[in-house]
Amino acid sequence: MNNRFNLFENQLAARFAKRFAGAALVIQDSPLPKSTQELVSLRASQINGCGHCVDMHVKEAAAAGESAVRLHLVAAWRESTVFTEAEQAALALAEEGTRLADASEGVSDETWARVRKHYDDDQTAALVTLVALINAANRLAVITHQKGGSYEAGMFAAAVGS
Repeated sequence: MNNRFNLFENQLAARFAKRFAGAALVIQDSPLPKSTQELVSLRASQINGCGHCVDMHVKEAAAAGESAVRLHLVAAWRESTVFTEAEQAALALAEEGTRLADASEGVSDETWARVRKHYDDDQTAALVTLVALINAANRLAVITHQKGGSYEAGMFAAAVGS
């Protein structure tokens, strides 16, 4: 499978990517813990089958000190003992927010209550927008066949000048 289209070589797509990256920086600079941001991004990317984003978020999380055990268990977080209650709430929101078509109610009231128990308004705003943003990123990468494997930690920050 080869890349279908280079979004960074097209003028319109590059303008969009610049603004998209700016939105990502708002979330990165939020009070939502960085480890939670990476775990949520990783889980949504796993669900969406986005190799490029799985690669990116595993490597960024590892570079930030996340343990291999926790990274390996993200896909099976419900059957794991290594995630806090707050992280479990965030992972549940990531799953339900990613699988909207699979449930008539979208994000359940139970999951929403768990999120609100552990996260203040700014953290909740960051979490909700992160789920939306990572799903959009996954779609961009999957549609254009961006492959995983070549990402190096820090590449995103270098590309957006953060």
